[in-house]
Order: sequence, then C-alpha cells, then structure tokens
Amino acid sequence: MKRIYLDHAATTPAHPEVVQAMLPFFGESFGNPSSIHFFGQESRAAVDEARAMVAALIGAQSEEIIFTSGGTEADNLALKGIALANRQRGNHIITTAIEHHAVLRSCRSLEEAGFLVSYLPVDGYGLVDPDEVNKAIRLGTILVSIMHANNEVGTIQPVAEIAAIARERGVYLHTDAVQTVGHLPVDVDALGVDLLSMSAHKLYGPKGIGALYVRRGTRIAPFMHGGGQERGLRASTENTPGIVGFGKAAELARGEAEAGHLAALRDMLIQALLQGIPQLHLNGHPSQRLPNNVNLGMEFIEGEAVAISLDLEGIAASTGSACSSHELEASHVLLAMGVPAVLARGSIRFSLGRSTTEDEVRRVAEVLPRIVARLRAMSPLLDRRPAPG
Repeated sequence: MKRIYLDHAATTPAHPEVVQAMLPFFGESFGNPSSIHFFGQESRAAVDEARAMVAALIGAQSEEIIFTSGGTEADNLALKGIALANRQRGNHIITTAIEHHAVLRSCRSLEEAGFLVSYLPVDGYGLVDPDEVNKAIRLGTILVSIMHANNEVGTIQPVAEIAAIARERGVYLHTDAVQTVGHLPVDVDALGVDLLSMSAHKLYGPKGIGALYVRRGTRIAPFMHGGGQERGLRASTENTPGIVGFGKAAELARGEAEAGHLAALRDMLIQALLQGIPQLHLNGHPSQRLPNNVNLGMEFIEGEAVAISLDLEGIAASTGSACSSHELEASHVLLAMGVPAVLARGSIRFSLGRSTTEDEVRRVAEVLPRIVARLRAMSPLLDRRPAPG
C-alpha cells in the first residue's frame, strides 16, 4: 500500500540535506561549544553559522536568536521571561482563546503566580479583532501574545496591525509563528513583533530544537537556570546537531517557494471534498489561511473514527493539534470559534507538504466520501436531526 502523509502541521520529515549536515556533529565534531579548545570552537563556529541562517530566515540579527528545545519552550520563555522581567511595570497579559496549549498553559501557570490574563474571543473564522486588543490593554499590561497562524484551522492573524497597537501603547508583543516560519514570508520588522517562537521540525528540520526571537532591547529573564548559554537566557549545553540541522532547514526554506503550489493543492482538495460530501463545513478563514491547511467539520460522525479509517486506507491525517490528539475533548479552538461541540468533535485536518502531489489529493477526494458515508450509516447522531420544517 502506498502511504500518503498529510499531517505536516504535526511534523515534517527531515530534509536529506539537513540529516547530512547534522551527522558530523554526532561523531568526529563532538565538542562542547563552550569549550575553548579546537573541538569546542569547531562546534561553536557551527552553532554561530546556524544562528545566522535562522536569523536570516526571519530578517533578524544573529544575537536576537535564542535556541530552545522547541516551540513549546520558546513560548514558555517568551511569556514567563517577559512576566518575570517586567513585573514592576505590571502584571497583566493579553492572549486569545485559540492559542496553542504551550501559550495557554503558560498563562494558567502565570495566573497561579498572581498575574492577570485576558483571553480575547475570536470570530467564526478564528480571527481576533485588533480593536479588541486595543480595548483590553490597560495600565499594567506588559505583554500581548497572539499566534501568527492557528495550528488547527490555519487562520492567519493580523499580527502587524496588532503590533502597531501594542507598540503605540508601550506593550511587548509575542507571536507563536511555529506554523508560518519556513512556509510563509516572515519578517520580524514587517510584523513589528518583539518576540517570535519557531520550531525546526515544522520546516523539515529535526525534532527537539526551536528558537525564540527576542528583539534587541527587550527586557526578558530566564526561567531555567544553570550555565550562561544563549546570552544567559537558556541554560544547558547547546544541542549542536539539532542547531546545525535547524540552520540548514532555515537555509533551504529561504530558497523554497512552496506557498503558491500548496495553496493550489489545498483549494483543489477543499473544492473536491465540499462537492463530494454533504453536510461538510470548512473550518477557518476561507482565504486568510495557511497555504497547506484543510480543516473540515463533518456532521453526524466523530473525527477520530474518520482519522482511523483514513489510516487504514494509507492516508495520514489528524483531528487537530498533534500535541493534544490523545485528548478526546472537542477542540478548544473550534469551540472558541462558536462551532457546536458535536460538530467540533467531527473535525479532520489535512496539512499538505512539499512532497504532496495532485494524485494524492485526488486519492483523498476519492476515499473520504466513502468513509464518511459508511460512518454516517452507523451513526446514532443521525437520529437527532430536527424534523423538516
């Protein structure tokens, strides 16, 4: 059976050139980047080169890149680091109800420590209103954290507009750009953000490595303590192989023009499925969305059953965020968008990648209607439909 992978929002396969770039640093180039001898300085040079590559991908300066273990740690460092360093200025943070759990649970943790958090609503497309951000800022607001694009429904937020508001009000802005860096043009100056999270394994790099962009002059404190690595903001011996792989993935991403190709395949899949399956709904903004994201709500059935059935047909998809796929509750993102819980539990996400082909899209368009029809025929939810008229 030929398998089709359409879960690139969960993780991407490491590019062969990324793997090749990493290999020497598992063997002969094993030095600790903090050591002053040849072996250490060889690794230090590789880390510095990779840092420059990651910085170039987002239009930043090398010294503004702090390597972390991934997007989750980058989000934690952004929120907790700003909160700890700026508590004398205030204790109020603003975010949205649809953020990744790395942001939401960091906020919950800060609430337990005495900080106040405002969770802004979104509309039916998953968009936050910049005016609502402006209204929420008050005396004592120190940070706004709004994701660049949602990992489940793909909606792209008006981050630049929100950044202008935050800058005028003297408030730091953080954006979780894990789903956009390497897939869309991302420039920290054009966006106007002070902090930006990213993760290598979302852009064909290795797992276990990410980064936080911290604009020069931003007041931020570490939440992990140890050695003085990463400008004192992230203690621990650097993951040299991972950092080198991240740098290579960033370099390759600068030369990839994948957005247009993926958007065409995305629209092809959406159109085919909406035409082929009744009572099907597109979740997220119809146009202001990630070029590779297709999130659909299917009436009368559970998304998990659909994902399992697709896997038996050799097609990998998900019901939402991979980080919470073991949780059987309805998506917090869809619920915040006003999607009824029963429909939210019937969602499926396809996320396309560089290797996705038209034939694979056609295969999904052929298989999914059959799966939906079979599951609906067995579904007790059909008995709950209101009578006509």
